[in-house]
Parts: sequence; C-alpha cells; structure tokens
Amino acid sequence: MSDNRSPAANRIRPESFDDMVGQAHLVGKNGVLRRLAASGRLSSMIFFGPPGTGKTTCARILAKNSGMELRHLNATTASLSDVRAVASDADGIFGEGGILLYLDEIQYFNKKQQQSLLEYLEDGRITLIASTTENPYYYVYDALLSRCSVFEFKGVSDKALFPYLKRILPKLHEGLTADDKALEYVARCAAGDVRRSVTMLEGAAAYVKGAGETHIDLDTVKRFTSGVMAGVFDADGDVHYNLLSALQKSIRGSDPDGAVFYLAKLLEGGDLISPCRRLMVIASEDIGAAYPMAAVITRACVESAKELGLPEAAIPLANAAVMLATSPKSNSAYLALHAAQDDIRAGRGTDIPTHLKSPLFKGYKYPHDFENHYVPQQYLPDDLKGRTYYKFGDNKTEAAAAAYWDKIKNKK
Repeated sequence: MSDNRSPAANRIRPESFDDMVGQAHLVGKNGVLRRLAASGRLSSMIFFGPPGTGKTTCARILAKNSGMELRHLNATTASLSDVRAVASDADGIFGEGGILLYLDEIQYFNKKQQQSLLEYLEDGRITLIASTTENPYYYVYDALLSRCSVFEFKGVSDKALFPYLKRILPKLHEGLTADDKALEYVARCAAGDVRRSVTMLEGAAAYVKGAGETHIDLDTVKRFTSGVMAGVFDADGDVHYNLLSALQKSIRGSDPDGAVFYLAKLLEGGDLISPCRRLMVIASEDIGAAYPMAAVITRACVESAKELGLPEAAIPLANAAVMLATSPKSNSAYLALHAAQDDIRAGRGTDIPTHLKSPLFKGYKYPHDFENHYVPQQYLPDDLKGRTYYKFGDNKTEAAAAAYWDKIKNKK
C-alpha cells in the first residue's frame, strides 16, 4: 500500500516501460533497455543524465522483469559496509535470483569505494546499475567503467510531458481537471525533469483541493513556479539545443556579448550542467592549441560553478565564456582527430610498429638520449607511414611551435 504522505512522483512511479514518458531510445519499442529486460539477463550498467528523467524507474522495472532482488543505495550517504552488507545477502536466500544493486549518485563514491565494487561484479554476487547526473567518463573509475554498459538519459520534451501530465491528473486528486495552457506551462517550466513537473502539479492540486475545487488554471500553476524556465525548452526540445549551439557559435565567432547572452538564457532556464559541458568542449574544439590554458581555466570555472550552484554559478561561467570568446582560435587538434578517426574507421593502421610495443621495445630510440630530445623514427603503422593529421594553425602559439620544430627536425 502506498504512503499518501510520500511525494506524488513516488506514488505514481511507472511500473512498466509502457507507462514511462520519454527515453524512447532506451525503453521504446526497439529500445535497448526494453530488449535487455525481455532477455531476462542483465549485465552491469551506468545510467547518466539530468535529474527526473527515469533512471531510478528504469532500474526498478529491470529488476522486476529479471526477477532479481533490488537493493537501493545512495552514494551521498552509503559506505563500504553498506555495499558489503548487500554482497553478503547475495550468499543467502535473498540472493537466490541474484541481487541488483542500484547505486544512485555514484560520483560521490571515491576511487577506493568504487574499486571495492569490482570484486562483487567479477564473482557475480552483484549486478550493478549506477546512476549519475555527471559525465561518467570523468567521475567513474576506469576499471569499473569498463565492466559496465553506459546509457544516456535525456531531458524529456514538453511535448512528451503534456499528455503524461494530463493522464496523471486523476491520480493526484479525484475529479481533478486542468486547462491545457496550465499543463503546457508546467511542462515547459519543468525543463525536461518529469519529477519536477509532477511536483509542481501536485502543489497546484493541493492548492485547489484546499479551496474545495477540482480545476487547475494557468494562474494557479504559476503560484508554484518561478517562471524563469519557461521558454528554455520548446515542444520538441529544440530551443534548448539551439541555445547551446548559439553559445558555441558566438564564442567561435569571438563575440563575448552573444556568448554571455546565450549563457545567461541557459542559466535562467535552470540548466547548469549543459552549459558547463559545452564550455569545456568549446575550450578544446574551438580555442585548442591557440591557447592551451583555456581548457584548464574553463575546467576550474566549471568546477567552481558546480560547487557554488545557481545563481552564483553564473559568475565563474561568465568568466569562462568571455575568456573563450576573446581568446585566439584554432581547430587544428579537432581536425587532426577527425582525420585520424577516418583512417581508423576505414580499417587502416591495425598493426603498431614493433619498436613501440612492450615489453622489449626492440629497436626503439629513446628521444631524451638525443640532442634536443628528438630523433627521427616511425610512429604510425606501416600502411599510414607519412600520413599527416595535425597541421599547425596560424596563431601565435602554434606558429612558435611550428618554427621550433622546423628548426629541430630540419637540423642536419
């Protein structure tokens, strides 16, 4: 029996993939998680994406369909002893069908704590589903990451949220109705977060119930939202991605005014994570080798922003945006990467030269033993010998590097 005191988002949590909203690429008709659930065999996974997008719900549905015992820990409060307790249950009656450990906010486990999970995953006592709102490739230990499949959850569009909110109205309050404009407003202001939308609607439902009414209008829902998020996500989610695109193009075009404007618009929408990620990409994609310290400074600003939280987070991010917009630009490393990827995807370069292979490195010349710490030798595979991926940019930093290497490499 559900506890009526618990939040509505918990009481009406979907029990099947068909009841979920959003994440069609994962739980839709041909979604990978739906197919995994149908197979009855689960491997360890990492779910990452914004809050309120269905990560916990998916874990519960997967556990139910697999017949596994679900245990839930939150890394903000759990300890190694909690993990060991779950593993010990796997040896008893509770683990007869296998134990699925759902570890929320795994980014709060340090390296040692994450390493402790490896033993249990290796011997099969625990199947892990870890969730995080952060990029797992930054925050999850490599050895653990290599043992898990990674799935990205995306913010739910207001177009998808609208019919869902309409469907759950009776579950919040018997006979409850709402204007379409009110539901559309809630869906927009939720900024892709299903839990947030339900919470706002629950507040509006309680408000009208307290007045002995059963209908929610636009004025009512506005009492439970700040309104600042409205317009950041449109019906298809395109506005949000257009803003991120405009932010990057403004910085790439060396326009600090446009950069600050689009950053402010994203932050006013309550979105902190997306601009943080985009700024870090821009630092390496568009500024790159022209000003290598840009990536370091941007990273520091992003970490400060995450620690501060909104609204103060806007200040270090504005510093990063202005710095990037006014920095010299180069995409030489970005173009080099794509050129190398083209050869790899074409099946080229499969055999690494013998002198570069461990453990003997037979024939390898150690550059530091030579004048100017340089000696000519082959690094690319034989079928790519002579290939040039990186070309020096025409900015001051890369021009200086090019002049230096021309001097060293052309030395007779």
